[in-house]
Amino acid sequence: MYPPTARTTATRIRDRMSYDRAAAHAVLDEAYHCVLGFVVDGEPRLLPTLHVRVGDTLYLHGSTGSRPLLAARGDAGLPVCVTVTLLDGLVYARSQFHHSANYRSVVAHGTAHLVTDEGDKRTAMAALVEKVGVGRGADSRPPNRRELAETAVLALPLREVSVRSRGGGVGDDPADLDLPHWAGVVPLRLTAGPPEPDAGVTVPVPAYLRPAGSPWREPVPLGGAHVLLEPLELAHADELYTATAEPEVWAHLGHPLPADPDAMRAIVAAALAARRGGERVPWVQRCARTGAVIGTTSYYEVDPERRSVAIGHTWLGRPWWRSGVNTEAKLLLLTRAFDELGAVRVVWHTDIRNTRSQAAIERLGAHREGVLRMHRQRPDGSWRDTAQYAMTVDEWPNAQVKLRERLRRTAPVG
Repeated sequence: MYPPTARTTATRIRDRMSYDRAAAHAVLDEAYHCVLGFVVDGEPRLLPTLHVRVGDTLYLHGSTGSRPLLAARGDAGLPVCVTVTLLDGLVYARSQFHHSANYRSVVAHGTAHLVTDEGDKRTAMAALVEKVGVGRGADSRPPNRRELAETAVLALPLREVSVRSRGGGVGDDPADLDLPHWAGVVPLRLTAGPPEPDAGVTVPVPAYLRPAGSPWREPVPLGGAHVLLEPLELAHADELYTATAEPEVWAHLGHPLPADPDAMRAIVAAALAARRGGERVPWVQRCARTGAVIGTTSYYEVDPERRSVAIGHTWLGRPWWRSGVNTEAKLLLLTRAFDELGAVRVVWHTDIRNTRSQAAIERLGAHREGVLRMHRQRPDGSWRDTAQYAMTVDEWPNAQVKLRERLRRTAPVG
């Protein structure tokens, strides 16, 4: 517990106040920014900044040229007040007076000092980097001596600290409970969006930045004797272009034949954007024998609630047609869908003109369910009718046996 002081003792609504050390640390660790309050030349100042807690010390990031950092250089340090707030919800009452918010906040008073020891400064800055992503410190360049000199770090011992919070529902007066107005709580939370790579970045999004989403939307590596499936990345684009640069491969796809590697990179970038948006789960296909990139395939129309998924967006280099690669890739995807994710239905869509694709889907054991008229637009602007096929979980055991038997009769290509 932090001992209450004159500056941290509540004067109203005391039941919302706490001095619990663990509760204060939890708020400080969850929040990503704070507000630093101080006085300069008799005038109050508020500075939004980043912070990190290490033990019972709060470190604040700043520039060596800022007013509070200059004022903190002396032995006396800088008297400050730091606040951190997490807004958890908006409370809508029947009466305007009782509208409120659910929140958790920390207020810390004390004297901050400038961190001057180079080792201590590096430790504090490393902790700040690790706060935005565990593992980021090893996955980025540390500051050089010039950058370190241009960065200031304030250290505030956590001694006068209070936690204030509100949770729960509406606090309407009994006389207002029959009013015909909606009342309740709208939860709020800070949620990370899909990572957006900077221009020129080709390395995969690191694991610590990937959202902990549904396993249905995670392109986990899959492998067999003929083909390896791994998460599609922009770095695969050049090899994909080389492997699939034949008009016959693209005859019935949603994109025309890419004119050059840049065009392929645009296609791959669009697939990755669809993955970030939760619309597709794309894999690249590699030859299991040579390791060469030979194509790509995806889940789409992913619906965990209805336990259904579609397989498509499949391109495969011409030398690997009828080699066992496509059969094994579909077997891997079907096994993941039915046996690992618990799907009850897997769907395929193909152009009504693409008789080769329809025959391949039927060989998998899928059943044709009908034709979706004017379903999608082709690259030439015409509207295609789409043949829809599906396999259900009841049909999967028999289909799996037949697919494995077919693969035993097919020698890997490479």
